[in-house]
Amino acid sequence: MDRPQLLKDEDLPPQPRQRRSQEKRERLKNAALELFGTNGYERTSIEDIARRARLATGTFYQHYRSKRQLLLALMDDFLAGMARLNLSSPSPAGDVRGMLRALLARGLATDRRYLGANRAWQEAILSDTALAASQTDIRHWTTERIAGLLKLLQLSPAARPIADIHALADVVDSLCWSLVAEAASTGRDQLEAKIDAVVALIYHAVFRDRAVPSRP
Repeated sequence: MDRPQLLKDEDLPPQPRQRRSQEKRERLKNAALELFGTNGYERTSIEDIARRARLATGTFYQHYRSKRQLLLALMDDFLAGMARLNLSSPSPAGDVRGMLRALLARGLATDRRYLGANRAWQEAILSDTALAASQTDIRHWTTERIAGLLKLLQLSPAARPIADIHALADVVDSLCWSLVAEAASTGRDQLEAKIDAVVALIYHAVFRDRAVPSRP
């Protein structure tokens, strides 16, 4: 399943070709990420973003037609980063716990740059029905990716039968999105502990517990 293309129907200004213009667009994105993360969506204005990027407000409109369009661009970048996380090739043999933890850690490393975008997005979808519909598409995509991973893990002889893989994938997906939402306000040690807890939950949901040897 292909990822949602959030900019598909957007009338974006032309993509800048000159390096200087490309750098300005990146400055606007970085400024928005910082301000969205600190102030949220509604309390961040276009003027604030331009000021933080050290650019004129008019320059903003050379790259984005609205604050909403910039948020869509940031979330599209976020999804592109998630799509590069390969969930389709892990082997069900070997160190499964280590593989799951590495996947989660890499995913959160990608997500942390976009914590501001995620905070603003969660705020914006409460009052924007079109964005809320896109959020439904995003969750469907991420859940399907996790379901594909669980199906691969089911190939292991040590896997337990799962009656409804999609239901489990939905639960795991919710846990992963919760980690993303909490990452900005959670200390590193606490976040690492939460990653370990999610890995343990996934592992025990998918694999049979090893029998404890009886005492002689």
